[in-house]
Amino acid sequence: MAFGPRRNTMAAALSQDLRERVIAAIEAGASCRQAAERFGVGKASAIRWHARFRADGKIAAKPMGGDRHSHRTEAHAALILQALEDRSQAYLREVRATLQEHGAAVSLSGLSRFFKRHGISRKKGRSTRPSRTART
Repeated sequence: MAFGPRRNTMAAALSQDLRERVIAAIEAGASCRQAAERFGVGKASAIRWHARFRADGKIAAKPMGGDRHSHRTEAHAALILQALEDRSQAYLREVRATLQEHGAAVSLSGLSRFFKRHGISRKKGRSTRPSRTART
């Protein structure tokens, strides 16, 4: 058996119409599993859809993808910017340590994305004088 190249496909949400029909069948008395089998969807999907419908009254699919974690870092923006103002040449791990002292848990990658979003350059300055005789 030959395997072709792996395709990077993103799963798409099932149609609103299908979701509505599954929920209507469950509300009419069918079990989640029966409705799932009848409409050819996964049992777990029917269970999740119905649970969400009971909890929120929503049938539509939740948004897919995107950034779901930046708000955690943004919540500490003032503290991050203050730490940089105090020590502009600080390493990311030093900024993270300062945040941890104040009870904020932020990852290094989250800090890096924070700086990129805010247009803050993390380049280090030269620690030695330029050479008079050779290019540095």
